[in-house]
This record gives sequence, structure tokens and C-alpha cells, in this order.
Amino acid sequence: MLVKNNKETIMKFKSVAAALLAAVTCVSMAACGSGGDTNADGKVEITMWHNSTTGDGKAYWESAAKAFEKENPNVTIKIEAIQNEDMDGKLQTALQDPNSAPDIFMARGGQKLRDVVEAGQAMDLTDKISDTVKNQMATAEATGTIDGKIYSVQQSVLPGGIWYSKDLFEKAGITETPKTWDEFKTVVQKLKDAGITPIAVGGKDAWPAAHWWYWFALRECSADTFDKAQSDKDFSDKCWTRTGDDVQALLDLDAFNDGFLTTPAQQGASSSAGLLANHMAAMELMGGWEPGVIKDLTPDKKDMADLGYFAFPTMDGGEGDPTAIMGGSDGMAVGEWAPEEAVDFLNFVSEKEWQEKYAEAFSTIPANKEAQDVVTNEALKQVLTVYNDASSVSMWLDTVFGQNIGNALNEGVVNMMAGQGSAQDIVKGVETAAAKADSLCPDRNSRAAANACTATTAAQFVFLGRPQQCQFQQARRYSAARRA
Repeated sequence: MLVKNNKETIMKFKSVAAALLAAVTCVSMAACGSGGDTNADGKVEITMWHNSTTGDGKAYWESAAKAFEKENPNVTIKIEAIQNEDMDGKLQTALQDPNSAPDIFMARGGQKLRDVVEAGQAMDLTDKISDTVKNQMATAEATGTIDGKIYSVQQSVLPGGIWYSKDLFEKAGITETPKTWDEFKTVVQKLKDAGITPIAVGGKDAWPAAHWWYWFALRECSADTFDKAQSDKDFSDKCWTRTGDDVQALLDLDAFNDGFLTTPAQQGASSSAGLLANHMAAMELMGGWEPGVIKDLTPDKKDMADLGYFAFPTMDGGEGDPTAIMGGSDGMAVGEWAPEEAVDFLNFVSEKEWQEKYAEAFSTIPANKEAQDVVTNEALKQVLTVYNDASSVSMWLDTVFGQNIGNALNEGVVNMMAGQGSAQDIVKGVETAAAKADSLCPDRNSRAAANACTATTAAQFVFLGRPQQCQFQQARRYSAARRA
């Protein structure tokens, strides 16, 4: 068990970091929760953050916590639901202090997970996850693995693609889902001719709009080029500007909902997901969480009866593998400071019984392969077929690149959609963000070097008006120094 002595050690480093942060006038952030701890009477309190704020998903986590508490009467689990679009920022802030950080928290994978790991904020779960869970989660394990070690346990598999209303397709005389981009454009025109909004986009949250750019990139760029961009931030290949041109061509079709740039993604009936749920738009490009989100937005709070799914179309002349798909998974990580009971709870909800309940509550594909037989939703069964036949599964690009570069990418796409940038500007913005990240916080190997980097980085981030990121980078430097 990680007891108070470990926590006190972490806090000593935190105190030193806070002193340096004050010296460069970096604004501290308010605490957002309370870390787990073992009381004098042996009672253990654990805090968990997730992003299911309504409906069956929220009820699932509350039920799982109560079931675990019943089997472990010395444990109390405090479940906190955070709006999805707020999660990354609030978590980034809270993780700077073990006293304010949750013990169990969402981990999206990619650079976002690596940042947390390198900051010393996530527990190595490699030897702590049960053999049963490891075996049953083997297919999804890669998303939660950094440098060969497991830092998060996946709860669902979330391949992306295009979700659509079968009823609206039928109304427009569409009898088959499109497989090529030319066929997709024909579908869009038929929907418009029938007076139906073809595509819902939640541009207010940026990432749903940027997903179109991600998918075009997956189709336009070869696998080697796509991988090189992720590892080396190399966007020199012309396929990256062709990707932006594809987005512009899509805009020229006038296929999106009115006011899509100010439309939220998942919040309420007027969100992009709500437009599809209530048959006010025919399609939405989204990840495998879509059925669960839509379920909470239908008038009767039930599964959308006519929801369908098809893979993103192929691009004529594109160098990407036509069967490659993009997606992610919802995983859970454990804070370095958390008590061992936090890991026990993660094992508890990751086994077959509770994974089946998770799939039913969220209308999604569970990460545990032994629980996937519970999936009965026809759209999700189609997703599973596409997923199993895919040549590769890439993570969302903003997740791969991490929060700073990912946000620059998403904002660049939205700016272009708003008529304030070009395909070249998107690539330039990502390259600039990557170069800035490298110049502000290069890797350091000693405590002194880490201190110097921390002070410089903090000052620069304050100058940029981003104290939250300053604080995060500070924690990373001091974690590196502590390990050295």
C-alpha cells in the first residue's frame, strides 16, 4: 500500500516547486477535489473522476462504487462526474497536488497519458492489475501502455466512423451507405434535395470539427507518413495540405447544420449529437461513444431505434489503407499517491460482470473481450465488424499529440472552417506549437537543470497567459528531477 509517508514525500517536492513557482509569478490553481487517504481508524477514502454526467452512465459508476463498498466496508468511494469538455483542463490542474487530485481518473491515452506518466502522476499498474483482467483486456491494452508498462486500464473500445439515421436516409431515397467519397457526396446531395440537413457538427467544442481533418489525413497519407507525423511532428508531406483541401471541399458542399461553429457537441437537444438523436440531421462523424450519448438525448431516453453506422469513405488517389480506422478507448488511471484499494476497485470494474454492465449502461463496446457478447445494438455490432477487419487503429490526433499541440490543430481546423485560415495554416500552426513545446521544455536529467527549466518555462507560460500549463510543466520537471 502507498501510505502517508509516500504522500508526505511527494508533498515535500510539491512545496519546493510551489516556492519556485511563486518566484516567477506563476499563478497557482485552486484545488478541485481531495486525494484518497487512509484514516487512523483504517477507513480508506478514494476519489474517482469520470465524464458521465447524466443518465445510465452516471448511474453505472455510482452503482459500481456501492457494490465495491459493500464487499469492502472499510472503503468509501467518492464519485465525481465532470463534463467531458471540461475534463482535461480540470484534471491537468488537479493532478499537480496529491491532496486535490482524484485517485482514479480518466486517461485518454497518447501524449496526454504520457504527459501524466512523465510527470510522475500515474501509478505503474503492470504488476498490480489482475491476470484475469490483463488476459481479457489484451486487445485494448496498448492504449494504456507507455514504454512497455501499463498505466491505465481500458473500459471501452471506441472506433470512430459516421453514424446516421436510417429513417432519414430512407426518406431521401438512399438505399446503400457510401463507401467512396464520390458516393458520399451523392448521399449529401440527396439529403439536401429532400430538405434534410446532411451532417451535424459541434464546432463550438472544436474537436468534432477537427475529426473531419483527422479522417481525411488517415485516408490521404500513407501509413508511414501518418506514423512519422505522430512520432516526429513531421508534416512536410503534401498529403497534409491535401487533407485541408478535402475539408474545404466538404465545406463547399454546404452539408453542415446552420450555425455549426457555435453548436456544442453533446450538451442538450440542440447539440450536434442531439440533432442526430432527434432526426434534425442525418449524419455525424463521431467515436464509438455515440450511441450512449444519443441515448441520453432522445425524447424517451432510449436507444435511437434507427441509428446506423458506416466506415469513413475511401478517398480516390489517397495513399492511406482504406481499411484503416481511427478511434480510442476510455481508460482509467490511478494516481501515484493513491491507496492500493484504488487498484482493487479498478480490477473490480474491469472484470466480465461489471464490463457487461458498463456496455449496457453506456451503449458501447466493452474493452473486456469476454463481455462483448452483451452488445446487441446493431450499429455497434457493425462497428465491431469494421474494427475487427481494420488493418490498423490509430488514436485521435489531438490525443496522440497531447493537449497543447492537439489544441493548436483543432483550433486551426475550426479557423479554416470559419474562413480565417487555409490548409497550409493548419499545418503551420501544428508545427509552431510542436516547436514551442520543444523549446520551452526540453528533457533534463538533473535536479538543477530541472529547476532552471521550471523557472524559465513558468515565466514564459505566464507571459503567454497560460498559468495552468506552466504549473503542469513545472510538475513534470520536478518529477524528472526526483527520479534522477
